Amino acid sequence: MNKLLTTITLLCFSVVANAQLPLTPEVLKALAPSGKLRAALYLGGPTNVIVNSKTGEMSGVGYEIGEELARHLGVPYDPVIYQTPRLLVDDIDSGNWDVAFIARSSSREEIMNFTEIYLSLEQGFLVPANSPIETINDVDRPGIRVGVPAGGSVIPRVARVLKNEQLVEVAMPNAAALMNSGSVDVFSANKGNLFAISDQLPGSRVLDGYFTVDEFALGAAKGREVGMPFANEFIKNLKSGGIIEAAGKRAGVRGSIDP
Repeated sequence: MNKLLTTITLLCFSVVANAQLPLTPEVLKALAPSGKLRAALYLGGPTNVIVNSKTGEMSGVGYEIGEELARHLGVPYDPVIYQTPRLLVDDIDSGNWDVAFIARSSSREEIMNFTEIYLSLEQGFLVPANSPIETINDVDRPGIRVGVPAGGSVIPRVARVLKNEQLVEVAMPNAAALMNSGSVDVFSANKGNLFAISDQLPGSRVLDGYFTVDEFALGAAKGREVGMPFANEFIKNLKSGGIIEAAGKRAGVRGSIDP
């Protein structure tokens, strides 16, 4: 059955690819100058990449998009995995990666060019079992420790919304354990990640409502502009062909809205 689904997916990709802009040597040099696509991803959520601790197998929306872009460019796929979004962004000048799958933000747009948005998710809060916090308004109280993804775009947004919070930056793979230990009272991230964390914490709740939206796009460092029209058209085609929606379902992404 999995082989059949993979075959169907690849056929869909092939149909979508027919409408793609021409792949010129200049575009290939901009997007994969080393002869392989080094795609920057960060750990911890279905929107980006999750690594199976037993098999080492990778999955996630960003991972799948990168895999297909490499296939479309005709080059090997080389995922470059970071522990946090901050480490990914801080490494932009190293030349270690070519494209990144990450949430857009005003600060990141100063150093990166982005395609159009391919995935939008509500940004909200997760509370553990038996928490007295019932609504988003209840979060904004003195002494409440709010976990946030280390280096994530949500940090300045939470700071604008909450006036009494104590922010605790957390690497996403550690979020469930820290909530379970009581090290944080609530966790804030996009709901795709919140629901994934909640699955590991019986009785935990993703609060209704949201306070902003996380918008994911393909990004590349400034100086690679020649490749961006091709990359943007690639993303548009995947969206219109339902490929990204299908990737989100396979990854179990919840809390998404139309970008």
